[in-house]
Amino acid sequence: MEFRDLKKQYEVLKADIDRAMTEVAASGAYIMGDPVRALEQELAEYVGVKHCLACANGTDALTLALKAIGVGKGDAVFVPDFTFFATAEVVSLEGATPVFVDVNPDTFNMDPKSLDDAVRSVHDNMTLRPRAVIAVDLFGLPADYAALRAITKREGMALIEDGAQGFGGSIKMPNATGEGFTVRRACSFGDISTTSFFPAKPVGCYGDGGAVFTDNDEWAALIASLRVHGKGSYKYDNVRIGLNSRLDTIQAAILRVKLKAFKEYELEAVNRNAEYYTQLLGGMTKFLKKEIQITPPTVPTGFTSSWAQYTIRLSVPSGNGTFNREALMAKMKAKGIPTMVYYPTPMSKQTAFKEVHSFALTPHAEKLSKSVLSLPMHPYLTREDVRTVAENLINSL
Repeated sequence: MEFRDLKKQYEVLKADIDRAMTEVAASGAYIMGDPVRALEQELAEYVGVKHCLACANGTDALTLALKAIGVGKGDAVFVPDFTFFATAEVVSLEGATPVFVDVNPDTFNMDPKSLDDAVRSVHDNMTLRPRAVIAVDLFGLPADYAALRAITKREGMALIEDGAQGFGGSIKMPNATGEGFTVRRACSFGDISTTSFFPAKPVGCYGDGGAVFTDNDEWAALIASLRVHGKGSYKYDNVRIGLNSRLDTIQAAILRVKLKAFKEYELEAVNRNAEYYTQLLGGMTKFLKKEIQITPPTVPTGFTSSWAQYTIRLSVPSGNGTFNREALMAKMKAKGIPTMVYYPTPMSKQTAFKEVHSFALTPHAEKLSKSVLSLPMHPYLTREDVRTVAENLINSL
């Protein structure tokens, strides 16, 4: 069994992907060719924003977003303490200071109350300017943008959505008139939003890729320049210091095929599999000792996840208050079932950030890092696969 079965996906999409790659090879336009522009238009339409600008990877997408906003030295950028390293890494690379915020233990996403506390602590510190918030749609679930937006608006901060894992997720949000609701998709919630096309993401290419989304015309024009060495009116007119962050044409061609499948059936399939996981695990816990608890992931009312990961929380007693997660994973591996831990170390505990002052306590992030376990999840899992994983997890526990 594969954790995320990209081989099976290719088998299903082989004819279309092979045709797309062959057409690019024959065209000779290997960098920023027509498929890149077509993909950007399709992504912008799907997400529901004015501009989509493809780039080389998800980390560059965040970097471009920060550069467009103008984040730099003396700025505080608030990031969740429980996420992938790149979310804070890009802040430090711009000379700003990452401020780590605790997460909601049920959704894994940034906790608005902890953000509020962290902002107030930065104000009291008086050496940093609260400048931006990077909210992560962890494991496919959009963050609580209504609550986060209220804080960023009050503080005059920019809201950046890190949708690297969240592409395809959505929130049913009330209309501004107060009448009715509109379903908005991930990568449309920030003043500027980003995603990643790393192969294992909800929509992934066969290498690296990313994109930035915004309705801001000025930022879009700036990012279009920055991603190509700060170019001006033509290739050799460089008007600013930029990056080499273009999306390869062949990756765009592959992504167009995958995006079509994602919209037509893959997103529905992962939600169906997640629902079955939750149903089975809820029913099977009766076979465990009562002190052993499995907590399936939570999807709040009105939210939809794209299930980049299906991550459970485990509470298993042992002498030191934790459990031997590695032994459990080894048991599952011996049965042919891969599992993963995202993420074993909170951001604030990373060696690279040991000199960064902590403005807030993050107990939930620390507890989650010791208790989470991600199970195989992808559109091509069968019901039998899901049952096999659930049964073997229960037996192993």
